[in-house]
Amino acid sequence: MGDSALLRYAIAKCSRAPAQLSGNHRPGGSHPTTSCGHEMFAGSLLDGARGFERLYYDAPEGPMSGLSDLRLRVGLLLLALLGAPLTIRAQTDEIQVYDAEIAAPGIFNLMIHTNFTPVGRKTPDFPGAIIANDSVNGAAEWAYGVTPWFEQGLYMPVYSFYSTNQGATINGFKIRELFVRPHAHEHKFFYGLNFEFSVNARYWEDRRITSEIRPIVGAHLGRWDLIYNPIVDTDYTGGLKGLQYNPAGRVAYNFNNKWALALEEYDGFGPLRGFVPHEQQFHETWAAVDRNGGFLNVETGVGVGWSGGADRLTLKLMLSRDLNSHAH
Repeated sequence: MGDSALLRYAIAKCSRAPAQLSGNHRPGGSHPTTSCGHEMFAGSLLDGARGFERLYYDAPEGPMSGLSDLRLRVGLLLLALLGAPLTIRAQTDEIQVYDAEIAAPGIFNLMIHTNFTPVGRKTPDFPGAIIANDSVNGAAEWAYGVTPWFEQGLYMPVYSFYSTNQGATINGFKIRELFVRPHAHEHKFFYGLNFEFSVNARYWEDRRITSEIRPIVGAHLGRWDLIYNPIVDTDYTGGLKGLQYNPAGRVAYNFNNKWALALEEYDGFGPLRGFVPHEQQFHETWAAVDRNGGFLNVETGVGVGWSGGADRLTLKLMLSRDLNSHAH
């Protein structure tokens, strides 16, 4: 049997297998998933199919000949599980380092997130997933200040204006609870903790339900801000060992109370039980500019990926404003 015919046969056999094999959660944003029909590891299937060709065709005919077919399916599934590269992050609706600033009590705030990936990955991270390259993704983030230390948030909708394989889509929604040290901007050291619960379309994440736990630690040192978010994500599989470590950090210089220039880093290392190899990790470095005050607060930036699991170039724009006056 020729290579191309063998590969088609292998994929067809595996696609009729009774179950899909799935890994754990990526962040920010996708789950590393193995599926026998996925082009990212077609080469692995081909190599495996060559090895299993003899097992299949050398098996004896008769009532037990179906056993060879079963062996081939199982073998190809195992090869897919072991040979498929994990993807730690995919496109995302929010690219932001949290600084423990929240809306004042009684204030509604709206932030519009828009992210464009002109040079990104051209293969889906799992079958049917939105392709990052040329995609425009975002979310409307609604926030309400409940107390000086608690803000309730809702991302609705999470959406894609465009992707090459899915077009315009609604990708889900997220609920978040953000707890912080009150009036963080007035303190040299500040902290907080954010919880998010996401309901996802199956072309946005390969798990319907995912969550994020985002600690916030930082310091205001004169005109400099140092902030770190050691984020962990979960898709509620694998227990504590299944948690994915996707931290983000920011170093910013404030020229005045309106303008700031920042360097940001977003990473995805894989599960806490053991990080994935570097070529499968997600690493992006960003330059960002903030402008606060006036009708809109604006943050914009450009990010460059420098690892195998990252997009090469991504642009972001965040626009926000309070929707009502301060409560009296």
